[in-house]
Amino acid sequence: MGADFLRCTPEKIFTVEDFGPDDRLMIETAEQFSRTRVLPAIHEMENHESSLPKELVKEAGELGLCGVDSPEEYGGLGLSKNLAARILEFMSLDGSFSVTYGVNCGISQVGLALFGSEEQKRKYLPPLTSGEWMGAYALSEANSGSDALSATTRADDRGGHYVLNGTKMWISNARWADLFLVMAKVGGERFSAFLVERNFPGVSVAREEHKLGLKASSTARLVLENAIVPKENLLYVEGLGHHVAFNALNLGRFKLSSMSMGPARNSMELAAAYALDRKQFKQPIASFGLIEQKFALAAALFFACEAMVYRTGALVDGAFERDGGSIDGNRKAAERYSVECSICKVFSTEAEALIVDECLQVFGGYGFTEEFPIARHYRDARVSRIYEGTNEINRVFIGDRLRLSLSFGQKQAAWSQLIKRNSEHSRTSQSCCMPSSPRD
Repeated sequence: MGADFLRCTPEKIFTVEDFGPDDRLMIETAEQFSRTRVLPAIHEMENHESSLPKELVKEAGELGLCGVDSPEEYGGLGLSKNLAARILEFMSLDGSFSVTYGVNCGISQVGLALFGSEEQKRKYLPPLTSGEWMGAYALSEANSGSDALSATTRADDRGGHYVLNGTKMWISNARWADLFLVMAKVGGERFSAFLVERNFPGVSVAREEHKLGLKASSTARLVLENAIVPKENLLYVEGLGHHVAFNALNLGRFKLSSMSMGPARNSMELAAAYALDRKQFKQPIASFGLIEQKFALAAALFFACEAMVYRTGALVDGAFERDGGSIDGNRKAAERYSVECSICKVFSTEAEALIVDECLQVFGGYGFTEEFPIARHYRDARVSRIYEGTNEINRVFIGDRLRLSLSFGQKQAAWSQLIKRNSEHSRTSQSCCMPSSPRD
């Protein structure tokens, strides 16, 4: 790590201003789409009486926004993960649509794009990247959350097809999804990934969950009752589905960080406009020191989120440039900065919670009513610390990696002492004995 830091030069440190003109045009398109198509339709979408969220995803697909970082040869644009995250940030000015759009363009596609066969990618990626289809990701179960590998959904090999049985919980986009990325255990033991179409026999979706927030999104159980899944819809290798599941989550946590920044940004905008308009003691409340303090804290947290997220995005893009292309290379690239993705997820979601809370406080009693959109942001923000791995399980992962890094540092020190004691050895022989980095 120390050597990498010393080699780091200013031009390698990514800032959001580094997006080129074409990229900025796409970002502006995403922002305009959110402000002119999504935000005005929130109340209509929250009553669940229309399929407008699915229609809006299709519109986004027509603008090229549903496959920004998916491969060009399968209908995507093949652009950077960082640009996809920035677009997602501006497509996330509302939390409900953020989840609807983000799941379709993120964890429902990434496993297929990284681990799918040529035939699978040609069949399923084009309708997802165009917005014609919507995707969903099905990992969690009633008794299998953070301990994902304890899943009990079962897949039995019947020769020409698999038969899946089980129920998946908390499936975003369940109501509208055409394709589910489903994790099940073959023979009750071998954790595997499957591409399950909605119209396969034995596949059904239960009623909508009554949620605290994200009311304009769809969340329901996916029910598999003797569901027939063709053999060719096994994704990657039987028994190695955890590579698909966890690497989709690695990149999903990075993107969730930018998703959390969208509502935080909009909350600051709403609170600032209100603070300038609301007068008490014959002056705008924006002039009061304690209100100024709230905005200063929000701005500082948002600045830190941006620096963290887009710096990590540059690292992830670099990993894919070096290693990506083959399935094994994609796996290594997706894993390489997994701990940084977890750090981004924890910090950004908790910063979002604090920013939205302080912005609601600026509104006073009005902020506690549904007449003002800040109440919706407050409700929606709460789940960010739960899904895509709770912040607690991410902290466990971060801590474990820190422990491994410290252990590696101790080993390095021991090797240095050994080298000093054996100074008669050549530099070449010494370097051959050095242990490899824990990242490798």
